[in-house]
This record gives sequence, C-alpha cells and structure tokens, in this order.
Amino acid sequence: MKTPRTRASEIQRAWHLVDAQERPLGRVASQVARLLMGKHKPVYEPHMDTGDFVVVINAQKVYVQDRKRLQKIYYRHSGYPGGLKGTPLGEMLTRKPEEVFRMAVRGMLPKNSLGRQMLRKLKVYGGPAHPHEAQKPKVLAF
Repeated sequence: MKTPRTRASEIQRAWHLVDAQERPLGRVASQVARLLMGKHKPVYEPHMDTGDFVVVINAQKVYVQDRKRLQKIYYRHSGYPGGLKGTPLGEMLTRKPEEVFRMAVRGMLPKNSLGRQMLRKLKVYGGPAHPHEAQKPKVLAF
C-alpha cells in the first residue's frame, strides 16, 4: 500500500490572525512559523508549502526583556570596508517593529526557496489595524 501524497492543487490555505500584544517575541514567532510551514495540518510534507496565511497585529507591543532590548544587536553591512552597522533591538522595535518580527520568524523557517515562499504568506502590522478583513482571518489564542 502506498502512502497518499498531497498535491499542490489540493492544499487548502486558511487565514489566521495573531495578536502579539504583551506576548514574548520568540514564543509568538515559533507558533507563527509552525502555521506558515503547515506543521499543524495532517497533510504536512516537508518538501511542500502546505502552510496557511498569518496576519500578525500589534507587533509594536510585543514583549521583550529590558536586557535583551539593549544587548541584542541587528547587524548589516554596506559592502564597503568599515561598513558594518549595528542597531539595538530596542531601537528597531520603535523604528520598524514589523521587521523585527519578520526576522524572528524568518530564522525559524527553512533556509531555501521554500522558506522564502512561506515567508511571503506572513503579514505583519505594528498596530491593531490591518487590510485583510475580507479574508475573514480566524483569531488564534495560543
């Protein structure tokens, strides 16, 4: 007997709404990564994108310890000698809270084209408003 395989045309994608307010960044990011990969579904296959769409609101109000706000630094390099720049997590949360959350989730997804495809289904917003009401996202409370 052969194991039934899921086809790409058979995948049903749902929409989920996650409120990140006062919740630890790493915990929420790992749960969101699990939804994006589709590991919560019985048809999960590691070589396919079986995941759902996830809308994250209130990314600006995510909980991060005070020490981590000062010690964790996001680095980027311009490509020129001496072009290494570092930005502390606290400053990133005030400037670009969506990017902080997106990078946390990105680190938990596969490091290939499949992971990039999964990350496209993540929609992050700093405040409580989002333009995805028409998709009727299901509110998740972890």
